[in-house]
Amino acid sequence: MKLDILAFGVHPDDVELGCSGTLLAAMAEGKQVGIVDLTRGELGTRGSAEIRKTEASNAAAIMGIGVRENLGLADGFFQNNEESQRKLIEVIRKYQPDIILANALDDRHPDHGRSAKLVADAAFLSGLRKIETRHEGQLQEIWKPSYVFHYIQDRFMEPAFVVDITAFMEKKLEAVLAYTTQFFNPDLNEPQTYISSPQFLETVKSRALMLGKRIGVGFAEGFCTEKTIGINSFDTLVKNIT
Repeated sequence: MKLDILAFGVHPDDVELGCSGTLLAAMAEGKQVGIVDLTRGELGTRGSAEIRKTEASNAAAIMGIGVRENLGLADGFFQNNEESQRKLIEVIRKYQPDIILANALDDRHPDHGRSAKLVADAAFLSGLRKIETRHEGQLQEIWKPSYVFHYIQDRFMEPAFVVDITAFMEKKLEAVLAYTTQFFNPDLNEPQTYISSPQFLETVKSRALMLGKRIGVGFAEGFCTEKTIGINSFDTLVKNIT
């Protein structure tokens, strides 16, 4: 099926943290969206790859997303090389998204920036006719997404634009908390990590609150892009109350 938006995350839970509110808002408008996780998150301190697979499925169900795949790249060790690029090209051509959402270009976790460049490169290469890929034995048509946007993660980056997610903030947090092994859970006897403290979840809310304040709404998610964004009507702008 063709998707309007395809969100990539290098680890299961990246999409939920970075852009799930935007996906929920898009679905409310009737858009077709999907998620592709690049790795199984097998190097994570808490939980396991098998548990995170279940958690990712649960999060997708909470959001109402029926398309979610995992490419099984090596957590921590994947490279932006031809092998990885071809796997992404195949999935991009399979779903033919107009918009791709990807990890932050620079962040605390080195996988984030490396995957951001991998996704952007694959999105470009997906439009080249002399690169042939097959899906289920069938030669694929080329596909060039119109935009690749990068969601903001741990390190703050000045956004090129922000998306109002006020109506979907609670559902976003519900999807994040589907990862019961990764975030604050007093019932688990697991090692403490950077993201497992209750303070971390408060920073997720605070970031969305701060970005929302910039445009006069309750909560928002921010995105960066290297491509100039055009509009065809001022009616698309959110009224900024300052």
